Amino acid sequence: MPNFNLVSLKDFIPRSFEIFSRKNGKGYDWASFGKDCLAGVTVGVVALPLAMAFSISAGGTPAQGLYTAITAGFLVSFLGGSKFQIGGPTGAFVVIIFGIIAKHGMAGLATAGILAGVILIIMGLTGLGRFIKFIPYPVTTGFTTGIGLLIFSQQVKDFFGLSPAASSPEFIHMWGGYIKSINTISPVTLGLGLGTMTVILLIKKFYPRIPAAVVGIIAAAVACKVLSLPAETIGMRFGAIPQSLPRPELPAFSFALIREVLPDSLAIALLAAIESLLSAVVADGMSGDRHNGNMELVAQGFGNIASILFGGIPATGAIARTATNIKAGAASPVAGMIHALTLLLFILFLAPLASAVPLASLSAVLIIVSWDMSNIPRFVRILYKAPKSDALVLLTTFALTVLVDLTFAVEAGVVLAAFLFMRRMMEVTDIRPDGHRIGDEIVYGKPDEAAAKPKAPKNIEIYEITGPFFFGVADSLQRILMGIEKKPKTFVLRMRDVPAVDSTGIAALESFLAQCRHRKINLILCEIREQPRKALEKSGFIEELGPANLCGTLEEALA
Repeated sequence: MPNFNLVSLKDFIPRSFEIFSRKNGKGYDWASFGKDCLAGVTVGVVALPLAMAFSISAGGTPAQGLYTAITAGFLVSFLGGSKFQIGGPTGAFVVIIFGIIAKHGMAGLATAGILAGVILIIMGLTGLGRFIKFIPYPVTTGFTTGIGLLIFSQQVKDFFGLSPAASSPEFIHMWGGYIKSINTISPVTLGLGLGTMTVILLIKKFYPRIPAAVVGIIAAAVACKVLSLPAETIGMRFGAIPQSLPRPELPAFSFALIREVLPDSLAIALLAAIESLLSAVVADGMSGDRHNGNMELVAQGFGNIASILFGGIPATGAIARTATNIKAGAASPVAGMIHALTLLLFILFLAPLASAVPLASLSAVLIIVSWDMSNIPRFVRILYKAPKSDALVLLTTFALTVLVDLTFAVEAGVVLAAFLFMRRMMEVTDIRPDGHRIGDEIVYGKPDEAAAKPKAPKNIEIYEITGPFFFGVADSLQRILMGIEKKPKTFVLRMRDVPAVDSTGIAALESFLAQCRHRKINLILCEIREQPRKALEKSGFIEELGPANLCGTLEEALA
């Protein structure tokens, strides 16, 4: 059984605080700082186009993406529970942020982001983050593949240079608009997009250490400038990027707006928790380190709050950038902080250069990201090789993500996960006769120690519960008594293989006891394990049953 003990203070020590402590004679030195500087600058360069692209795709501005990568990126590394985690805007949030802005505007996004940050902090402080790992693979695969398809769909307009009459966030309406405006394709824009994509794919294949997205975007910007190509750029759509961070500002809150965006904030918090902890697990596998999940969620919460205060968007741990950080030789969380400072220096001194970047090249970057997110081979493997129930959950979550709403898909995915878990528990929990019939000879002990015992009296019925006794199987106990043809004088219920019982299981036992007394049947429980015994004692069931009817072994019960 998982350990659900309360969290302790040691769970809330950021990894960055440990780098200067000397354990086994080792501490942070200049060699480590040099590695962190190189890795931090490398990741900063990689994060630059992604931060702008994700923000633009989500309905924000390129500057908002950079603000997010700087503020959230710094705090996630400074306060986080992972040694190598890189925080910032990611593809997982693109769809949900786009929907929030469309429905509630930037004010709604700010409120949802602050609430999500608070929820993440609470999850970390209470240890609820450990429950994230119980969300089934089909659920996470379903909505990440759906997100990948939606990100791809959102890039079609800028990649092909389309001019649809109206833009809609709805998947079907979006593609309907694209089809109607297919005659507006811009060959120049499409050429820039395809050229950027080709450069990125070739570099990723032959020179994987070079930041492919940066090279592809620079090549597109140079081609656009030298050849005077009529392609829309960041500067043409969004204007110049400010060369400073904005002052922190608390958004205006209202109870009505909080109530409207609360489901969205829950979805943001859940997605941030899932992706950040998954990224931390990936980092552990690559580095041999071990992250602190509780502190990581607290850091994600503070990072999201800070991002909103500085005019950014929600953020989480970025798997690709975290992996790049490790491959670049990072030695500590200082690398993540330097990555944020690198982006800050870009804003302060090089922001005007971003204005020349063609939007088609950013779309090419995100199309490749959407393909990587979708992980089509994994989707197909679950669809055709996993149990039918898993395939159904996968398709349901995927369809809800694409056709309805990501917030609803996340909520429905969690509910589906709970039902899937209950079904699996019901499959492993059984209430059955103990291999004996009334009057049969009863055999005790292990198979190699089994010995014949005297026959049990003919008025005893013995049943055994195997597996957790919870609300999903509680009603089975009621059917057992009603289905017994010959009423016994004594009913022995063995619970040696019941690891846990919940309040509904206790209520079922209380009802079962009442039925037994009504039918003048003596109920005896035996071989109860620690958790069920404590739960039954606390509820008062043991007192109602009577201590004499609670036995340690089956032999005592029959005696």
